[in-house]
Amino acid sequence: MRAGEDILSVWRRFDGLPMDNLVKVWHSERAGVNKQRSVEEMREHRDVYGLGGNYFDLALWLLTEFRAAGIEAYPIGSKLGTEEAHAAVLAIDENGRRFLCDLGDQWIQPILVETQDAAFSDAPQTGFFPGAEVQLSPEADGMTIIYQRPGGKLSVQKYSLQPIDLSEFWQAAEYSQHQLGKTPLIEVRVPYEGEVAHWEFNDWQSELSTMNGLINEEPAPSLDAWIERIHARSGYDRGIVEFALAFYKSLE
Repeated sequence: MRAGEDILSVWRRFDGLPMDNLVKVWHSERAGVNKQRSVEEMREHRDVYGLGGNYFDLALWLLTEFRAAGIEAYPIGSKLGTEEAHAAVLAIDENGRRFLCDLGDQWIQPILVETQDAAFSDAPQTGFFPGAEVQLSPEADGMTIIYQRPGGKLSVQKYSLQPIDLSEFWQAAEYSQHQLGKTPLIEVRVPYEGEVAHWEFNDWQSELSTMNGLINEEPAPSLDAWIERIHARSGYDRGIVEFALAFYKSLE
């Protein structure tokens, strides 16, 4: 079930906003002891440099936009305080129905997770996640989502649907901003032949996930070529992309 227009109107403000660790590297260099950006900084960096952010950036930003629009919402997550942490948001509509809103994993739109609602479905659904059907499986401690991709490939993400205290969530976000990783990553939803596809650059490889399968792109022949490809797909400032890629190259 699709969310109502009140939730979707806020969600659409983030269309084309990438999830990545490039911004994390760039901002870590220029920030002080505290690395987590404020929502005001994120807005400014979007306007000036075209930037998105990591899971926590996007969740905190989305949460702020929902609340400013008068929509009840709260943060959720898993494995907080670890390098495997994941962060998202639950938004609640005027009828009390909860919708999972996950910008970090680049969902196309929020999805109903209210299992007692007549509109809830545990059948495979299209139009919610780029390049895959999603199937919701309620668990005692939350929700498991199975992503079914063309060719039979499956992947899984588990969510706890319990609210996380906002101060605890900010602490987990701060921890995450100090974990820069060893390889560069950026993901973004892109239009492709009448659908919303998922473009990803990860560990010096890029690919496009579509409902017809995975399209592996040819490796870029140089660092400058990677910068141009990432800039073209994401709109990120070239200098920031270059800074981040040079950092990860130095780790090799």
